[in-house]
Amino acid sequence: MEPLKNSKNKKDLEIERQTTAPESLDFFTTRMDDALEEQIASALHHDTKEVILDKVAKIARFNDPVDLAHIATRLPHQGRIVIYDNLPDLDAKVIFMINTSNSTRTTIFRQISDVEIKELLEKMPPDEAVWMLDDMSDRRMKRVLELFDPKKAKQIQELQKHDRESAGRLMTNEFFSFHLDTTVGEVSNAIRDNPGIELTRRIFVFNNNQEIIGYVSARSLIVSPPYMPIRQIMRPLHHMVRVDASRDEVVDIVERYKISALPVVDENGRMVGVITYEDVVEALEDIADKTIANIGGTREDVTEHDPLFLRMIWRAPWLLVTLCAGLITSSAMIHFERAPWFQYMSFFVPLIAGMSGNVGLQCSTTLVRSMALGELSYKSRRGAIGREISIGLLTGTAFGVLSGLVVFMLYHIGFQPANQDDFRIGITVACGLFTACVSATLLGTFSPFIFDKYNIDPAVASGPIVTAFNDVLSSQMFFLVASTLYIFLS
Repeated sequence: MEPLKNSKNKKDLEIERQTTAPESLDFFTTRMDDALEEQIASALHHDTKEVILDKVAKIARFNDPVDLAHIATRLPHQGRIVIYDNLPDLDAKVIFMINTSNSTRTTIFRQISDVEIKELLEKMPPDEAVWMLDDMSDRRMKRVLELFDPKKAKQIQELQKHDRESAGRLMTNEFFSFHLDTTVGEVSNAIRDNPGIELTRRIFVFNNNQEIIGYVSARSLIVSPPYMPIRQIMRPLHHMVRVDASRDEVVDIVERYKISALPVVDENGRMVGVITYEDVVEALEDIADKTIANIGGTREDVTEHDPLFLRMIWRAPWLLVTLCAGLITSSAMIHFERAPWFQYMSFFVPLIAGMSGNVGLQCSTTLVRSMALGELSYKSRRGAIGREISIGLLTGTAFGVLSGLVVFMLYHIGFQPANQDDFRIGITVACGLFTACVSATLLGTFSPFIFDKYNIDPAVASGPIVTAFNDVLSSQMFFLVASTLYIFLS
């Protein structure tokens, strides 16, 4: 393919990758994506709305569908369907659809027929097909399923019954399992006769009661003679999950024990599916997205096709909490407006709120991270709480004294004249900041455990809810300290 001017093609980037220092390799895919996006943008000609199909076809033919799937999310909607239409074959389109974003899939589904969607989904494992169908309306999903082979449709519908965040939705119900008396040769023949079922790194072994009792690694199948029963090369199975197990539980087990294929069983111990390591990686990405959304104060679950008003509505509840907190703080300031100390202490409210807010955020974020990584057991929570409170006390003391001294010196030398007692101002700011930091520490320390107790994502503790509560609490504590010290120091 002819490279564009002032850009590098994929071959040039690959040579550069091989000769680049190791610390720069993390940016290879980013540079490659930028170069590929530049080529596609040139072929699509945004300014004239003209599409050079020959050039687009070359790009689609000579580049990996996975790379194109990632680039498609950066393109306008009309460009995404052009890239999809010019992919060389059905297999490339399947790979493209599996690896691209929900919004891109929705865009393409709106442009292609039910028959073409059916052809795509038939080439996918059932678990991937279920996620594709989730991006359609219920009416269209029903139409597409009616076109399917009854056996394939039943497999998909069985997976759809499970909760979206359960092991049943993560698993695929296409796998290899055999009776313990089956020979290696019979297993090999069965695998050879079913090319449509993806072979994981394990095949599973069940007993006379159809209960899963072990597994055989792919390597053991290769090196063992055909006449050998798989019971002789079987390894015991130590970990499995129920079909209704939560996604977090699956991720925890696979991540801890590095399991390449985790069996899923029903209430009778019979295997109904398998979760691969790749499935868990995708689940981790979803969990990370959800956690970041909670910390940022939005659980926006809409696509770019939805109107801006709907996207605003998803964010509004979190922002409403912040609005209420601000109104409470403003009302308190109005209440103390005529107090003698308020005319100079009101200037320090941003300092108190900002400092205490960061202290509380550090506490909650540290604990949420430890809880997410499984580093906090029930017995170790008391120690973690004690450490965070101790750090908060030290922080409040150190920065309280520092801020008090700075304010005292500024007023003492006349840099900020206020016709007030500089000692009273300094001691009030110091005590107010200390009290606000301590209250923020308590809020940031205990809120993750309270949220967790009531089965609410602890990441919410790092979001606007706790931040808003902290702003109200810190400002009220500062006003209380200021009014109290004014009386005692007068």
